Amino acid sequence: MAKYIFITGGVVSSLGKGVAAASCGALLQSRGYSVHARKFDPYLNIDPGTMSPFQHGEVYVTNDGFETDLDLGYYERFLGVRLSRNDSVSGGRIYWDVLNAERHGDYLGATVQMIPHVSNKIKEYIAAPTDTDFVVCEIGGTVGDIEGKIFLESIRQFANDVGRKNVMFVHLTLAPYLDKSGELKTKPTQMSVRELLENGIQADMLIVRTPRMLTSDERAKIGMFCNLPAKNVISGIDVDNIYKIPLAYDAQHVFDIIADHFDLPNAAGNMDKFQRIEHYLSADLPHVKIGVVGKYFDVPDAYKSLNEALFHAGIQNNVHVDIEKINAEHFSSASAAGCDGILVPGGFGTRGVNGKIAAATYARETGTPYMGICLGMQVAVIDFARNVLGIENADSTEFSKNCTPVINIMPDHDAADMGGTLRLGAYPCVITPDTLAHKIYGETQISERHRHRYEMDMSFADQFERAGMIISGRSPDGRLPEIVELKNHPFFIAGQFHPEFQSGPYHGHPMFNAFIAAAVRHTGK
Repeated sequence: MAKYIFITGGVVSSLGKGVAAASCGALLQSRGYSVHARKFDPYLNIDPGTMSPFQHGEVYVTNDGFETDLDLGYYERFLGVRLSRNDSVSGGRIYWDVLNAERHGDYLGATVQMIPHVSNKIKEYIAAPTDTDFVVCEIGGTVGDIEGKIFLESIRQFANDVGRKNVMFVHLTLAPYLDKSGELKTKPTQMSVRELLENGIQADMLIVRTPRMLTSDERAKIGMFCNLPAKNVISGIDVDNIYKIPLAYDAQHVFDIIADHFDLPNAAGNMDKFQRIEHYLSADLPHVKIGVVGKYFDVPDAYKSLNEALFHAGIQNNVHVDIEKINAEHFSSASAAGCDGILVPGGFGTRGVNGKIAAATYARETGTPYMGICLGMQVAVIDFARNVLGIENADSTEFSKNCTPVINIMPDHDAADMGGTLRLGAYPCVITPDTLAHKIYGETQISERHRHRYEMDMSFADQFERAGMIISGRSPDGRLPEIVELKNHPFFIAGQFHPEFQSGPYHGHPMFNAFIAAAVRHTGK
């Protein structure tokens, strides 16, 4: 059976539980073990799909079309695994399942309670088969949150169900440094572990977020008060890049702690892929500036996968990528001047759309490399229709009802019923030979993940292609446009899908890799 590692957090939120979970999984993979990852979030939303990027960051999408927490992106990028709808579970989804089961009569008239009905449902998701050696489960929120208590109770029960030696509890805490007294304070960590114990869970390893490495005396003090060996107290130091964290954990023998707990043979790991990234980060390399024309910049995680994909492409091209954040509501040629590439990401709603259209116009007219994602493809189509084809009122029906709709509601859905009409998850795409898209991917059949509601109207396809914008990628039945590109442009390509969701630090993504390569060629022009 699989062995389980549960990652919890205390004191404050945003300690980096997702990266810690992914890093522990990476250490196991480096020793040859297979790893799966799951995220449990206590909030009451059914899933993050309707949550504002301004509040929660980006919505990540899995291959099977489930809208998930952005931490699943960490797992997929770090571990190179493909996750599914069973790997992102919210409190709302748990209660939804339980209440639907009650209405269906599945409980045979029993009084439905938090224990055992809710806790059993959580345990079902934890134990869903994976065919891997390890399952790393992150429990969202902070120990002490009211909505999170049932999740802590469930993992306590689960450890008893499968045997304590098959489960490891890793707890992230905070040790703040007080400048005035010149002291690192361990009391918040002690109180957090005590609260975890009140829920029946003894931490097997502590990762203490600190601005510096813990001293041996501090580790001994924390170990004594938190009832675990000092060697199991790890310094979760701040680093300038998350891909350095597995190396920091490895240097502190985190795998040895895991191995001791599960009676695994101690073994040296192959950390080459993380060392390669570390060397890249410290290398004196050329820089390219990419202007990202967006509207969610107030929240750092709103474009998390996008920023990561640009970073990955920088690794593949041996250049450092500098991101210039350009607010779509205030786009001008001056704001884009000096950029070696323009990228317009996805988004919903009318705010900033005119600026995004202007960004596509700027890139088309100046020969600046352009990459459009989802809405970034749609605004490129709108620009071309208005400014090349001369269709003055060309627009999307998402933004205007009185227009020539070059972008329209998906053909399989009624425009009057907008609920649940997103095209979500992985869909196949057929690429036309001898196109830029074909050169980028090197194949004629690909699969990319989608999250959108509107499509380019294919009735304009011939008109567009005669004027120089070709549809180089389509759905297998030819009904849906997936990729557009300009014939006479150094690099201008846009996809209806979200390629950032399939980018990884060890290989990048073909479209991002090609975009950054084009930006390198454009440098200095």
